[in-house]
Amino acid sequence: MKKSIFVLDDNDDIRNIIEEILKEEQHEVKGFDTVENFRKGIRFAQPDLIILDVMLTDGNGLDICDELKENRRTQHIPIIMMSANKNYSDAKKKCETEDFINKPFDIDDFVSRVNEQLF
Repeated sequence: MKKSIFVLDDNDDIRNIIEEILKEEQHEVKGFDTVENFRKGIRFAQPDLIILDVMLTDGNGLDICDELKENRRTQHIPIIMMSANKNYSDAKKKCETEDFINKPFDIDDFVSRVNEQLF
């Protein structure tokens, strides 16, 4: 079954790779490069999963995660946080995210962890 996934990452290369991987898995993927665009998108659609980068040029992924978890309309949506900074590996505890993936990541492991949240 096709699932809807939102990806917020300000790095175009990473976001495009993630989108390509997930589309190959037959998911509908919407990528966002700014927090502002993501907020607009989440107002009009509720994905089955959200993938958030921690360090964004126009915001903090942990703050976005907190906002989503505090909002009754979005709190049920699973969130996977991602970061190249190993110091953020405790982000899963900080904002009650379902998973945390370090960058760079293994594609097979990434797909497996995404599917764990979707199925």
